[in-house]
Amino acid sequence: MGPVWRDRAEKRLRSLALAAGVLLAGAAAAATPRAPDVDALLARIDDLYRSKGSVARLEITVVSPRTTRTMRLAAWTRGEEQVLVVVEAPPREAGTATLRDGDNLWNWLPRIARTIRVPPSMMLGSWMGTDFTNDDLVKESSLRKDFQAKVERRSEAPPGWWIGLTAKPGVVGRWARIELLVGDDDLPIEERHFDRKGRLARTMRFDEVRTMGGRRIPSHMALVPEGTEGKRTEMRYLEVRFDAEVPADTFSLANLERSR
Repeated sequence: MGPVWRDRAEKRLRSLALAAGVLLAGAAAAATPRAPDVDALLARIDDLYRSKGSVARLEITVVSPRTTRTMRLAAWTRGEEQVLVVVEAPPREAGTATLRDGDNLWNWLPRIARTIRVPPSMMLGSWMGTDFTNDDLVKESSLRKDFQAKVERRSEAPPGWWIGLTAKPGVVGRWARIELLVGDDDLPIEERHFDRKGRLARTMRFDEVRTMGGRRIPSHMALVPEGTEGKRTEMRYLEVRFDAEVPADTFSLANLERSR
């Protein structure tokens, strides 16, 4: 082969190698999904279990090394500001209710026939002896509004995104940081909550994705606190209806005290 032909062959090989590299790079880029719109994603997760009005029945099971107890609940929501939760069973706790209306939170205790206002300092206290807090139940805090977010692609299965959430300056709460794992279907898989000292305090896992009320949601959540072997609280949606017409007076103190 003469020098001219050899030079042409080498140029052609370089061109083919360059084209192959471009194709491989394009394939790799196509294989990695574009990072999600974080604000939109967090807003969706904040509102995953609520709408302009919702009606639901749930079951909460509290597991400890010595005992297991289960409660059945009915819950109503209206927008982001109003929530009413009423314990239906067991009989010993039936009628106990929690009402949120804006920034105000009350508990109705039928055994002593008293309504007790829950101060803001107790929003992160245990609800009914479970591992869930008052805030978990009535969702006063907001991932989108109260935290600054950073997104990273999850490198292992299941595919999804890690969203690192750091509390914004001035936000009062127990969690200084949350690590949220979201699948490619925009549904939560896991939440890790870190306290003000940077210690992992609890992990919440979401599973049993079902279509309920016309919406795909994880119907089961398991909350596991750190430092207590064999302890967890599970919440399961039994039924839910979204975009329901829920009267405004559902969320009144008078209605709270009639709960049973």
